[in-house]
Amino acid sequence: MYSTNAAAPQDRARPRPRRRSSAPFGFVFAVVTATVGAVGVIGAANDRAANVERIEGLEDILVAVDGPAVNYLIIGSDSREGSDPNSPDFAGIGDTGDVQGRRSDTIMILRQERNGDGAALVSVPRDLLVTIAGSGKQDRINSAYNSGADVLASTITQEFDIPINHVVDIDFFGFKELVDAVGGTTICFAFATRDVNSGLAQDPGCHRLDGVQALAYARSRNYEEFRDGDWRKDPTADLGRIIRQQGFIATTVDATLRRLQADPFLASELIDSVSGSVRLDPGLDAIGAAGTLRKAFATELATYQLDVRGDDFNGKSILRLNESSEPLLDYFRGIGPQPPVPVAE
Repeated sequence: MYSTNAAAPQDRARPRPRRRSSAPFGFVFAVVTATVGAVGVIGAANDRAANVERIEGLEDILVAVDGPAVNYLIIGSDSREGSDPNSPDFAGIGDTGDVQGRRSDTIMILRQERNGDGAALVSVPRDLLVTIAGSGKQDRINSAYNSGADVLASTITQEFDIPINHVVDIDFFGFKELVDAVGGTTICFAFATRDVNSGLAQDPGCHRLDGVQALAYARSRNYEEFRDGDWRKDPTADLGRIIRQQGFIATTVDATLRRLQADPFLASELIDSVSGSVRLDPGLDAIGAAGTLRKAFATELATYQLDVRGDDFNGKSILRLNESSEPLLDYFRGIGPQPPVPVAE
């Protein structure tokens, strides 16, 4: 069983207006690609994939696949455009009056072995200090998305020398629908847990979270546990959220793949849940990628975190990379072996 910071093993035609915020977007992409490869739904998947919105401006940024692996940049933004005031979690999300513009709130790089023998996921902390491509200015990496997905992709390649082959941009409204479509996700909490900002509120024990509850868990950056008669805040903030998101991803993908094996026609409902919530680069053939991705997720999904340290820069709290991150970066660069996978505590 996992600790309270990880998930426990359990069990659209033209896109609607873009509505985005933080969520475990890697999970959504994993399930989408696993879904479209399910037996008996290839025809339906092709019809829907043909209508998925494409991201423009990436032609000169993305590189051709040349090597044993494919790197996907997975993005989610914290834009509140189109937020529904009638949604039960509106108080925890807000609208454009609370958050304006588009900033990448979740950034992940998914490396998939081309032969399908495994996949690896690394999360890039949103407060990591980088030089923004095209501007020469240093800032938190989440600000690169203000100028578009192309600038964020270019910044990652420039800063880390990691080739980006494809880009996937996913909103969190589809995430909630997807979690509900798979019947929820079970998370175990050792203590009473809350985040007054995201709306998270759970008693001790294992609970199957619906879409709204799962999103509150995934978005939580002010995670608190009631220990020894007092609420104690997780001091790791966004880094703790990354660990929780990755545990959520691995567990839910595994459970969903098992459900798809038992009921392949569940895939149609899953596709309907996310087809209006995903944007892809023009060169990404979602159906072609589905087979090897589905095999890769079924084989192994290794999750990693970059080793970082806190610092201040121009009055902002930021993170800097430690040199110990180099072996992990070399792996995603395609020039080094896969590091040992951290053991969940």
